[in-house]
Amino acid sequence: MKRIALALLLSACIAGNAFAGSNKWRLQVSGGAESDGTVAFTLALDDGQRIPVSVDIKKGTGENKVARHISDAVRAQAKACCTSEVDDGEDVLVKKKRGQPDLDVVDIQVSVKGVRITKDRE
Repeated sequence: MKRIALALLLSACIAGNAFAGSNKWRLQVSGGAESDGTVAFTLALDDGQRIPVSVDIKKGTGENKVARHISDAVRAQAKACCTSEVDDGEDVLVKKKRGQPDLDVVDIQVSVKGVRITKDRE
């Protein structure tokens, strides 16, 4: 019985990962930088690739400029698989390129005081 339960749990986890990706994600930036720090995350592609993205943010940078820096970092560090643009000033759209696998934005880490980032599937 335990083996069946474990097998079902493992199958659910694998199935969940197989469908975790999307062709587009919205990163919502809230708040300006009250300290120097870094925004870092990983683009996890459905084919197993993991592409780290990191950008340094300086104290005093407003939320719209933080979004611009993140978008620029995605374009520079993940240009083979993704495009990126700023939407509504403080949102970053991360989109897969045609022919590339779906992706997820994972392991979001923000060491900048005052800056918060949330993600939404588009």
